[in-house]
This record gives sequence, C-alpha cells and structure tokens, in this order.
Amino acid sequence: MSINQSGWRPTAPEQGKGNVPASVTGNKALMLEEALIFEIGDSHTTGVDFATAPARAATSKLGALARKAPIGLPGLSEPETVRHYTRLSRQNYGIDLGFFPLGSCTMKHNPRLNEKMARLPGFSDVHPLQPVDTVQGALEVIHQLAHWLVTLTGMTSVAMSPKAGAHGELCGVLAIRAALEAKGEGHRKIILVPESAHGTNPATAAFAGYSVEDIPATAEGRVDTAALKARLGPDVAGVMITNPNTCGLFERDMREISDAVHAAGGFVYCDGANFNAIVGRVRPGDLGIDAMHINLHKTFSTPHGGGGPGSGPVVFSAALTPYAPLPFVEKQDGQFVLVEEETAGEHHAGSFGRMVAFHGQMGMFTRALTYILSHGADGLRQVSEDAVLNANYILRSLDDTLDAPFGPSGPCMHEALFSDSGLAEGFSTIDVAKGLIDEGFHPMTMYFPLVVHGAMLVEPTETESKAALDQFIAALRSVAERAKAGDPSLKTAPHFAPRARLDETLAARKPVLVWKDPAPLAQAAE
Repeated sequence: MSINQSGWRPTAPEQGKGNVPASVTGNKALMLEEALIFEIGDSHTTGVDFATAPARAATSKLGALARKAPIGLPGLSEPETVRHYTRLSRQNYGIDLGFFPLGSCTMKHNPRLNEKMARLPGFSDVHPLQPVDTVQGALEVIHQLAHWLVTLTGMTSVAMSPKAGAHGELCGVLAIRAALEAKGEGHRKIILVPESAHGTNPATAAFAGYSVEDIPATAEGRVDTAALKARLGPDVAGVMITNPNTCGLFERDMREISDAVHAAGGFVYCDGANFNAIVGRVRPGDLGIDAMHINLHKTFSTPHGGGGPGSGPVVFSAALTPYAPLPFVEKQDGQFVLVEEETAGEHHAGSFGRMVAFHGQMGMFTRALTYILSHGADGLRQVSEDAVLNANYILRSLDDTLDAPFGPSGPCMHEALFSDSGLAEGFSTIDVAKGLIDEGFHPMTMYFPLVVHGAMLVEPTETESKAALDQFIAALRSVAERAKAGDPSLKTAPHFAPRARLDETLAARKPVLVWKDPAPLAQAAE
C-alpha cells in the first residue's frame, strides 16, 4: 500500500468481486471506509489555534501528576472530527434502522412522544439539589410512576432509585438480607437459582455475600419444582427466579414455588426483565413474589443500549417493604416530599440504606410514565398480547427449518428459542448469526440460555409489523438452510459488512487498547 503526501493510508481493501475491481479508497459507494482517529490526524498538528502557553512556575501545583510527555492525541479540524464520528455512526445498528431480534433484551421502538415529554423544561434540566418546592412537578412524575408500577405488579411499594436491572437485583437481595437479619436469621446464606434464570441472578447473589446453588430445569424448560422443594431448608435465604424464563416459557408452578419458599422461611425474588410478556395480564404480586425489578427500557420503552442511562425500579411485597431503600417520594399535606430518613413505626423503618446518592434517572421516569399514560390499561394489555403473538409467529414459521427444543411444550411467551441442532457438521450458531449480518439484520442473542446447546434466542417485541417479521423469517430461513447444506461461504460471512469476520475470542482475551504509531517509512523500507 502506498501513502500519499498527506500521510493518508488506505486500509487493505477487499478484493474485487468478479470483474469489478476493488476501490482504491476501500469505500463501497456510500458505505465509507473509516480509519482510526489516530490515523486521520497526528499529534503534531491541531485544528484549533491556541495562544502560546505562559511559562510554568518552577513548582507546579500538580506535583507528581504533572505530564512528563506529550499526551499523544491526534489534532483534527472540525470537519474531520464531524465526518469521522458521522461515518462511524453509519456503521452502527439501532432500533431506528430495523428489527433488533436480541432475545431477553426487548429492543422495542421508543415512541417520539416520550422523547418530547422528557425534553420539557423542568424535566430535562432538573437538578437533584434543587429545593423541594421548585421540583414539585418532577416529584409528582416519580410518585405517579411509582403508583402505576405498584398497581401493574400487584405489590405494596417500589424503590425508584436503582439504575439498571442488575442494580435492582442487588437492591432486592439486600432487602431480603435485611429482613432475615431483623428476624435473627442472618445464618441463611444460600440463594437458589434455577438454570433458566438470567445470568446476572447468581452473580448478584454472590456479590451480596450469598452462596449460590443451581436448581435444574425439566425436559420442557421449566423449573424442576420437586428438586427446588427438596433443597429448601433453614440455610436457604430465598430463590431468584426469572418468569417468564429465559427459555421463553411461563413458569406455571410459580405460585406453588412461592408458597413452598415462604413455608421454609425464605423470600422470592423475581427477575422482571421479561415483564413485557405479561404486563397488563399477570400481576407478579398475585404469584407470591416478594421483590422484582422492572427494566424501564424493556417494558416501558425508555432508550436501551449505548451505555445508559438505565433505570431498574424494584417493587416489594408487604413483607419486604419495611426494608426497602431510601429515598422515596411521598405526598404530605398536599405537597410532594422526598423522604430520606427512616421513620420509626412507618414504612421503610428498617431500610437497608441507599442504593445511589439521589433518587434515580429523571429522563427515564418521564418517558416511562408517558408510555403508560398514552397506552392506558387496554393498551398495555395489548402490548403483552402482541409481543407473545409475534414471538409465536416466528417460532411456528421456523420450527420446520431450525430446531425448537421446547416447541413441543406448546406456545412460547415473548421470545422464540432455537438451537444449532441439525446444522451441517462444522457449522454452528455463530455461522447463522454472521450470515444474518449480510442480510441486513443484527443477529439474535447467541448461546444463551446455557441450558440449550447453540441457543438462538429471538425476541420480536410488539412493535414489529407482520411485514417486518416476514422479511426476517425469510432471511433466517435462507441462512439456516445454507448452514444445513454446508455452504462454505457462511464460514467467512459477513461479506458485505464494513469488516469481515473477526476473531472475537482473541479480541476479548488480548484487546489492543493503546495506539502505537507504526514504524517510520524509512525504517519500514529497510
């Protein structure tokens, strides 16, 4: 590869297809090749003029923290910077581009009405340290949202402050620990976690200081109720269960499980990440649940992915409400107040403390309340019904091509689960996923849940039309048939993406995190 006078290096372009030569730039029409920002600029120039820095004093206030070498960041002009990040954004996939079939993630459309409400003055610019009388509207939003979350789940109270699903799990487990310690049963150190639960459940329990024991699944993908009952005892603090579970199935014995755990002196934590499948149809409180987090980004359409901001409120039963975290919003004498201290004899009297410095993510609260109020009770019920309908449409449209391990068990809930059984020798889930990229789709969730070999978990949500699902089904069917036929081109897919197949294992184990300037040209020539 040659280098032009400006120092620009084209990356190694793909070979031309057939009689069509590869482009000199590496660009493919409007799919623009983009180098690293270090390759575009250099540390010797800058796109901004700065006045000469004054001489530093002999002794610096920075002491040993003073920089001893150039920082090494590239200097780019404004057009170069804007173009760089715009080009990178064009290589990203998002829900606004197309169907996002990630199972267990509920990647649904974010209504623009929600965004408009979240940007209203008084919500978008609210500060957590403002005087309470200046944020009455914001506190009322939190209070109203809390009311509807409690109503929809059939629980007693809710902690709004947890920032995400796993954070909410920790909140629930800490409340369970506080309740047990208050009863003098802090010796209970075991949390039971079914194989079909979310992977964060055992991690959360361990982080909270508990030992984790697995409960097996039955052949039809549900919790082995007999095995769970047999393990209950005076050392068990509780169970963390996902319902609907990660196999896309509703735990039909949930009430029986809850009664057994309570009879043994434990508590029931339910992972609410899949609440979208039952919202408006089932109240977890009626199933004997003691604590459950709700991912606002999954069920109530607040933005999902990209690193946040997240929100994972936790609803509590009457048994755990006294131990829930602070703060919480309460209406007193016609005014909304933020209760930040325990009150003897009142609810939260035995609170385990705080999860965060302030109350939570205001933008997510505003969006979620807007979603709930705009849908109403009948609309939320239709959300779960349509999500389940779409998942079953995918399951039954593909179970003649892909193995559906729990298909014979009956209808699924909000997600369809397939395995790599039946693919040609040497072909697996990863090949199907990479082939889908060439078809213009983000791959489904791969290799999860672990109870199914080569799992492919597809969740369409309720916001996808039949036409969109038909296109996805046709694409997945085509790729699956190629994998079953042993099409060698799948082993090197994707072919049309900005990058071909990468060695993801090597990238994860030996990531290159520091830019190193390549050897000077004179050296390279030698």
